Amino acid sequence: MIELTPDEAEFRASVARLVDREIAPRAREFDERGEFPMELFRKIGELGYFGLRYPESVGGAGAGFVHYLVMAEELARGSMSLAAAVAMQAMMGTDFVFRCGTPDHHERLLKPALRGEKIGAFCLSEPNAGSDLARIETTARSGADGTRLTGRKMWVTNGTMADFFTVAASVDRTKGLKGIRFFLVERGAAGLHIGRRIPLVGVRADDVTELALEECPAVPLGDGGVSDLMQILDQVRAMTGALAVGLGRAALEDAVRYAKERVCFQKPVAAFQAIRHMLAQADVDLEASRLLVYQAGRRIERGLPSRRESAIAKLFASETANRIADTAMRVLAGYGFSMEYPAQRFFRDARFLLIGGGTSEILRDVIARETMGE
Repeated sequence: MIELTPDEAEFRASVARLVDREIAPRAREFDERGEFPMELFRKIGELGYFGLRYPESVGGAGAGFVHYLVMAEELARGSMSLAAAVAMQAMMGTDFVFRCGTPDHHERLLKPALRGEKIGAFCLSEPNAGSDLARIETTARSGADGTRLTGRKMWVTNGTMADFFTVAASVDRTKGLKGIRFFLVERGAAGLHIGRRIPLVGVRADDVTELALEECPAVPLGDGGVSDLMQILDQVRAMTGALAVGLGRAALEDAVRYAKERVCFQKPVAAFQAIRHMLAQADVDLEASRLLVYQAGRRIERGLPSRRESAIAKLFASETANRIADTAMRVLAGYGFSMEYPAQRFFRDARFLLIGGGTSEILRDVIARETMGE
């Protein structure tokens, strides 16, 4: 078990109580209705969780990054849909505004967002550009009338609800990655069209949409482009790993509970060696995931290089969560295939973890470059 400071352990217990009391009991409802749990989202803002990793000067809690990972893990144990939306708000949806926004942006957008009163979204992927950011087709044109964006964005989490958007666009298509910059677009801007909400296999309560921009007014956020993105990419990967640990815990706990209760051939299923070994291996892999994720988190918190560590943590933890979800389905057998049991929800939600923060294939390439010293 990873060692937490007394303050981190107390914080975990606090979040766990919220999850056990108000989130986990409603996770099935969120999934089946496919409706975003706005009431709980707002409450999490009131509790100050959105501002964990931000300084007190902008309304944050000034806590360490490990506090943020603890929150992500515990929320994912209760509901991946809610956890994913909270993670977006507490990191990608607000980070560029914090680092590159003006004092006015901090007062009007960032501080209310950290209180849960406004919502931020991050717009990176496009219909023809996901992992390959050099293919981004959204363009930024600067002129006497300011900066205007034209293009389309896909997979925008919290998109239909967002009050402001951080949008990746190219200022020079011939430069590929080096031509990418980030811009702030506020809801209601001329030329901003918020599209349909996309139905999903998992995290079904999440608000994921597409956007279209047609000569849409925007404000530049920094001038570092992809280098600005790299400043939070390690955090995004460690965070996704923490979400995976939370889901893996929920799936394993559910499988263990069922195995102890289900009787087959006059004894509990948990007494059969084949089942015991499946659950034991899941526990081993989950513990390894936890150690990798929090090791990466500690390095990030201390300002140490963590590209390799965060990539390894995200890769291993996300793949592990999917294996554990599959194990739970196998242990429950026919009941695992029933929509009345949570195993199927864990199985569906786990697939999201293989995409967010970088696919497993991309992460293996990142790790290979680090291994080769390239």
